[in-house]
Amino acid sequence: MANSSSCSSIPLLVLLMACLLATATTTSRAQDPSRLSLSYYSKTCPTAEEIVRAEMACAVQANPRNAAFIIRLHFHDCFVHGCDGSVLLDDTVTLIGEKHADQNVNSLQGFELVDRIKQKLEAECPGVVSCADLLAIAARDATILVGGPYWDVPVGRLDSKTASLDQANSDIPTPQQGFATLITKFLAKGLSVTDMVALVGSHTIGMSRCTNFRDRIYGDFELTSKYDASAQVYLSKLKETCPVNGGDDRVSPMDYVSPTLFDNAFFESLIKGTGLLNSDQEMYSSLLGFETAHIVEKYWADPIAFFKDFSDSMVKMGNITNPAGGEVRKSCRFVNT
Repeated sequence: MANSSSCSSIPLLVLLMACLLATATTTSRAQDPSRLSLSYYSKTCPTAEEIVRAEMACAVQANPRNAAFIIRLHFHDCFVHGCDGSVLLDDTVTLIGEKHADQNVNSLQGFELVDRIKQKLEAECPGVVSCADLLAIAARDATILVGGPYWDVPVGRLDSKTASLDQANSDIPTPQQGFATLITKFLAKGLSVTDMVALVGSHTIGMSRCTNFRDRIYGDFELTSKYDASAQVYLSKLKETCPVNGGDDRVSPMDYVSPTLFDNAFFESLIKGTGLLNSDQEMYSSLLGFETAHIVEKYWADPIAFFKDFSDSMVKMGNITNPAGGEVRKSCRFVNT
C-alpha cells in the first residue's frame, strides 16, 4: 500500500480535485516517446501517482510556491536533452550537472521536495519509477492543487546518466531574450508558437528575481504600459523591491493580481503592458508578435481555452525524451553506481 500522508486539513475542494487524478503506468529501456503510456506502472507500481499526489498536496499546503518550483523544474529539465531528470543531478568528480547554469543557479528550488517524493516511491516500489516521471506527474499535480487544469500524464521516461551545463546555458529561454530568439528556442524543441504562449502562462504562479526584471522596469516598462497611472504605482513598488543596484535576489510575483492561483490573470498584465519580464511582454508588445498577441488576447478572454492548450502543451513538452536512453535512478541527485 502507498504510504499515508502526514499532512492534514487539506481544503476539501483541493482534495476533491486531486481525487480526479488517474493512477498510471511499467518500465521500458527505450526513450521513444511512442512507448510512453498511461498504464506504464499499473502492475509494477500501481500506487505511484497516489504517492506523488499526496506528497505534493502536503507540500503545496505548507507553501504554495512549491507548485511553481516543481513546474519550473520540469520545464528546465525538458529543455535540455529532453525530460530525463538531468536537471536534478548534483555535481560530482566525474559529472558536471546543470544546477549552476545561468538560468538555474540561485534560482531553481524544490530539490528537497523531489528527494522526499523519491524516497516514498523507492520505499513502495524500489527501482521502478524514474525521477523524470516523478517530475512530470508532480508538475501536473502542482498545477491542479493551485487551481489549474488536469491532464493525463504519459509515463515511462528514463533518467539520463549525463547532464549538459553547456546545453542548459544555450537552450533554456532567458527573461532578457528577444521575441525571435524565444520562438526559435521553442521551435527547436518541437513546440509551436501556441505551445510557447500557453506554457509561459504558468508564470501566473511564478516569482521572479530582481536580477531578471531589473532591465525591464528601468527600461521600456513605462512605454509598454502607456504611462498609465495605476501602472506607475505598480512600477514604483517594483523599483522599491528592485533598486538599480543591489537586491538581486529579491523577488516579485509575475502575476500581481492572483500570484498563488493558477488562472489567466497573467495575460491581462501583458495586455496592459505591465508584464514583469521582458520575454513575457514581448509576446504581446513585439512588432513581430502579431500571432502571439492574438493568443494572449484569446487566453485572457477565454480561460477554458488557456487551460486546454496548457494541458495539451504540457503533455507535448513532457513527451520530449532523451534518445540516448538511461536508467531508473535510486536517488534523483546521482547516477546509479
